[in-house]
Amino acid sequence: MTRITEQIERLQARIKNAADRAGRDPRTIRIVAVSKKHPVSAVREAQAAGLTRFGENYAQEALPKIATIEPPAEWHFIGTIQSNKAATIAEHFDWVHTVANERVARRLSARRPVAAADLCTCIQVRPTGATERAGADPADVPKLAELIEQLPSVRLCGLMIVPLPGESDEVVRREFARTRALLDTLNRAGHLADTLSMGMSGDLEAAIMEGSTMLRIGTDIFGPRTYD
Repeated sequence: MTRITEQIERLQARIKNAADRAGRDPRTIRIVAVSKKHPVSAVREAQAAGLTRFGENYAQEALPKIATIEPPAEWHFIGTIQSNKAATIAEHFDWVHTVANERVARRLSARRPVAAADLCTCIQVRPTGATERAGADPADVPKLAELIEQLPSVRLCGLMIVPLPGESDEVVRREFARTRALLDTLNRAGHLADTLSMGMSGDLEAAIMEGSTMLRIGTDIFGPRTYD
C-alpha cells in the first residue's frame, strides 16, 4: 500500500465520520483531489486508489497531466481565471469552480469546443466582507446564474466558496451555511444546480455539516507540495 493510498483511506474514514454525525450518506460527497504542484506519478497513485476527479489551479501546469493520465480523469479548474487562459481552460477541463463574473462566463462559453460536453461551472461566492477577495458578491449571484443558464456550451452546476484563512470554526460554518442557503434560493427560482463545492483539508467536517457535496482536498491526499 502506498503512502497516498493510506492517506486516501484515512480521508475517506474522516469523511464517513463527519457524514455520520451530520446524518448524511457519505456517498453523496465527492472528492476532488487537488494535484497542483504534485507530479503525474502522484496523480497516477491517487487514480489507482480509486479517485477519478482532480483539481488544478494553473492551466499550463495541468495540461501535461491531462494529456498523460490514462484512463482519462475528470479535471476541475479551481484557480483564478486569467483572461489569456480562458480558452485553454474551456478546451481542456470538465469543470470550472471559479466563475466570478459575467466576463469570465462569456469567455468560457465562447471558447468551449462545439463538440465537447457542456462545461460544468460553479459560481465562486465571495466571503462576507472580503471585498478584495475573488468571487461574486452574494447579491450578484442570481443575475450571474441567469446569464450562465442562457449561454451555450456551459452549464450551471453549483456554488463554490473559499472561507478566509484563520477564521474560527463558527465563522467558517456560517460562510458555508450562507452558501448553501444561496444555492437553495437559486433552485427555488428554477435552477437545477446541485453542487456545493465547499471544504478543504482543514475544514471538511464543517463543510459536510453544512451540506457540501464536493470537497477539494490536496494536503490530506498528496501531503506537502513537492515543488514550487
